[in-house]
Amino acid sequence: MAAASATKKLMLAASPNKPRLSSKLVPPATIRGPPRRRKTKRFAVLAAFITSKPTVLVAEKLGEAGLDLLKNFANVDCSYNLSPEELCTKISLCDALIVRSGTKVTREVFESSAGRLKVVGRAGVGIDNVDLSAATEHGCLVVNAPTANTIAAAEHGIALLTAMARNIAQADASVKAGKWQRNKYVGVSLVGKTLAVMGFGKVGTEVARRAKGLGMNVIAHDPYAQADRARAIVVELVSFEEAISTADFISLHMPLTPATSKMFNDEAFFKMKKGVRIVNVARGGVVDEEALVRALDSGIISQAALDVFTEEPPAKDSKLVLHENVTVTPHLGASTTEAQEGVAIEIAEAVIGALKGELAATAVNAPMVPAEVISELAPFVTLAEKLGGLAVQLVAGGSGVKSVKISYASARGPDDLDTRLLRAMITKGIIEPISSVFVNLVNADFIAKQRGLQITEERIVLDGSPENPLEFIQVQIANVESKFGSAISDNGDIRVEGRVKDGKPHLTKVGSFGVDVSLEGSIILCRQVDQPGIIGKVGSLLGDNNVNVNFMSVGRIAPQKQAVMTIGVDEEPSREVLKKIGETPAIEEFVFLKL
Repeated sequence: MAAASATKKLMLAASPNKPRLSSKLVPPATIRGPPRRRKTKRFAVLAAFITSKPTVLVAEKLGEAGLDLLKNFANVDCSYNLSPEELCTKISLCDALIVRSGTKVTREVFESSAGRLKVVGRAGVGIDNVDLSAATEHGCLVVNAPTANTIAAAEHGIALLTAMARNIAQADASVKAGKWQRNKYVGVSLVGKTLAVMGFGKVGTEVARRAKGLGMNVIAHDPYAQADRARAIVVELVSFEEAISTADFISLHMPLTPATSKMFNDEAFFKMKKGVRIVNVARGGVVDEEALVRALDSGIISQAALDVFTEEPPAKDSKLVLHENVTVTPHLGASTTEAQEGVAIEIAEAVIGALKGELAATAVNAPMVPAEVISELAPFVTLAEKLGGLAVQLVAGGSGVKSVKISYASARGPDDLDTRLLRAMITKGIIEPISSVFVNLVNADFIAKQRGLQITEERIVLDGSPENPLEFIQVQIANVESKFGSAISDNGDIRVEGRVKDGKPHLTKVGSFGVDVSLEGSIILCRQVDQPGIIGKVGSLLGDNNVNVNFMSVGRIAPQKQAVMTIGVDEEPSREVLKKIGETPAIEEFVFLKL
């Protein structure tokens, strides 16, 4: 459930010629002059319509395979080693930005983009150099490349582990200095030792697999790890305290977040087994470097092998780097030929997909939905946005939209139906037509909260086969007046309901009236007295004026009573045609709605 405290009303712009609710409503198209240019909307994180070839700024070196993909789709500007000021100057001319770990994408960058920047691609896993809050507020998608360098990072972790255990770096430097100190560089065996993997994600899991192959006993700590995945490779999940207090070796693989910043500090080192050895190929900031120097000097930490640092590159006189019991590398975790090309391709594909308007599976500031769920929900995503857009167009000008209820009818259990994507698209559909701000999946919830729009969700549990994820979606807007009185349900709310039929979204209910119209093009809703000839008259009016009818249905209370006629049209009827529809005998009210 997504709820937002009321901060200010999300108001519909009231037309100066706002019609009164009467037996016949003047459709909005007849009183507002030329329609606002319609925004192109797609099933995707980014619904922006880029009319010319987009521009992608590559701010750090990227593999040629990735650059080739980008150049086939966009104008590519490879500008490396930009200062913060230079980046802010360039960014207003760019639709996408690709960085590695060395470029800080700050709030100033997003503000300087003036809304043009649509996607930031992080060529790698960590995104601590990107201000996610600012990205979300500005509707900018952030994607990363979390899989291509997984093996390379894991291999580097194991390389540091073994090099540290056998003093490889120190012994190499000694021999090259003309010395032969075999007794000084006696190492320790890995077989039978306990390795604590701190962070059991993709890299941590691969490190654990390889450590098991070396004969080590592996335990892991990760509050979000799945127990069955750990059991599958015979790894025991334990608490943080148990992990650090029992391990002979500790390998760090957690992201840098406020919760993990300097997690390994004096207090943590004090709890460790004396003589423990630490490897860090994750993020430098998770270790308090001054505390680590103290732990090394006291003997609590026997050795450390580090690929990452709080500041990169570290100071030349860094006590940690110069410590004789520390092995260091210059952030080489992902630095293999294969990984570099793989990361370049992965991030290029993610950025191109986002600019095309496709939902990126690696998005880090949008609903994280597995690829198979995205595929299954694709037609319902389209339905969700269209229902949101229809519902809000039915609200009479001047009414404040403050409360929206979304109902999902399904035979699936709550744990088998992920509605985050659907909620975001309904939110987009509701807000965008009545707001000057551009809304996408990235900032939909933020914009809703900012405007005091409270969105609640409910599940309607149905009997039957759970083969289809959803039977129907219903959207209700409470405490508002309607341009089309028949859209008001028994409880006084505007209500629209839709289903997916043959892979296409259909409107199946308006208020209490059952209808059936494909949600393509635009639609006309008419409430009429149920009598012969009305459908033909309206159809002829449209056809005579070159407006193609793609679908038509009628839902009625009872024969010869009231009915609602729903007409799908490919073109927007002229003001004159709409006026004639309104003047047709037996039609009590109507409204034209743009999809």
